[in-house]
Amino acid sequence: MHGIVKTFPGVRALDGVDLDVSPGEVHCLLGQNGAGKSTLIKVLAGAHHPDDGTISWRGSHVRITDPMSAMRLGIATIYQELDLVDGLTVAENIYLGHELASAGFTHRAQTDRAAQRLLERLGHPEISPRTEVGRLPAAGKQIVSMARALSHDVQLIVMDEPSAVLDQEEVNRLFGVIRDLTRDGVAVVYISHRLEEIREVGDRVTVLKDGRTVATGLPARETPTSEVIRLMTGRSIEYAFPDRGTHDARAEPVLSVRNLSRDGEFADVTFDVAPGEIVGLAGLVGSGRSEIIETIYGARKSTSGAVTVHGRRLRPGSVRSAVAAGVGLCPEERKSQALLMHESVVRNISLPSLSRFASSSFINRSVERAAATEQVQKLDVRPADPSREVRTLSGGNQQKVVLGRWLLKGCDVLLLDEPTRGVDVGARSELYSLIRDLAAQGVAILLVSSEIPEVLGLADQVLVISDGRVVHTGPADEIDEHQVLGLVMEGSVT
Repeated sequence: MHGIVKTFPGVRALDGVDLDVSPGEVHCLLGQNGAGKSTLIKVLAGAHHPDDGTISWRGSHVRITDPMSAMRLGIATIYQELDLVDGLTVAENIYLGHELASAGFTHRAQTDRAAQRLLERLGHPEISPRTEVGRLPAAGKQIVSMARALSHDVQLIVMDEPSAVLDQEEVNRLFGVIRDLTRDGVAVVYISHRLEEIREVGDRVTVLKDGRTVATGLPARETPTSEVIRLMTGRSIEYAFPDRGTHDARAEPVLSVRNLSRDGEFADVTFDVAPGEIVGLAGLVGSGRSEIIETIYGARKSTSGAVTVHGRRLRPGSVRSAVAAGVGLCPEERKSQALLMHESVVRNISLPSLSRFASSSFINRSVERAAATEQVQKLDVRPADPSREVRTLSGGNQQKVVLGRWLLKGCDVLLLDEPTRGVDVGARSELYSLIRDLAAQGVAILLVSSEIPEVLGLADQVLVISDGRVVHTGPADEIDEHQVLGLVMEGSVT
């Protein structure tokens, strides 16, 4: 891949990226969240079309127009967000799109036997080909996705964070499969944030930063961790963060989390958030950050530990309990998890506050509209039309609508998960100011962001999360991006 460029509205995701992979090689692709890794492999897989650049396959220029054309070339991709069909069996998922069939009929027994051989090759003979994929745990689904890639005559397999949901024994099996593949001449592009994996299984390393190739061909086993982190840090775009406010560190905390755990996701998380304080959770995708926030909100049920707001313990697994206590959530995926995309701005803002506008089982629409319009004006939502469908707004303005929802509700604790994802640079600065203004009004804020500079620039205190555990707690202005990356990639507790 040479000079690959891909632009989305408001962001240049790839800006002339180069990547070359040789037969029988494990080529590791590194970079912070947002560096362009996922976009690059989607271009290679045919899911995105590049705006510029060339792709050569076995010495000839090719155009990969869709995922099937990539598969016909012998390129298979295992995505971090698995694209399986829960209602189909394991065998049906593995051979989806290239069914073992004749005369229009699928050979079910033959399909099951072929799927079983692939599962045995991956070291998981206990997974039944006839089990519905939706009944499998996350690790089982990952194995099925790998089996599907192996069911094709592949010459290159792209693996995006394949070990994120696997235990150590399963990771060791995965590495064994990778070694078998490379001995047969199959090339592997391996994406991971875990440097110990890169050193164990990788041959060469390419590092992306801000959509550009900053280093390629580095020896995986010999390149020092400090050099890899140096290449990954630093940014071409600097965001202007508002000045940190002041909060009374001696005040009783609004939010207290004690030894919060959820099996398989995170363990023994403890921290406080005072009125007007912003606490940031820094870590890589899959480290447990979002799971912690969702468990505090009650969208997931904790295994152990306690969450209290103003000293009142929240009922585990109860969103109703959290909202009643004054907790609001701006989730990671605002389009699918927060907004009603075909409803108006008014309806989206008023949703958790409808009881305020109800009388005798009827909603007073004029009062509802007036209250929502006040939030639209306060947050400078553009265009300032409360009746407009929220799907027609930009990402930054959609995020303002989600914030407006909780401002109208009047929450004491605001949980922000990736508040600037998909938001352009100009809108980011506005959102940063809004978040700081909320803190100045006494709201306790817990912030998650994949962009480490964003966490360090906005937060007063920062917790660094690695593999579901807190490995560092301290003032945000006493740790830098380089140190955070070192902690999350090495996982050492300080």
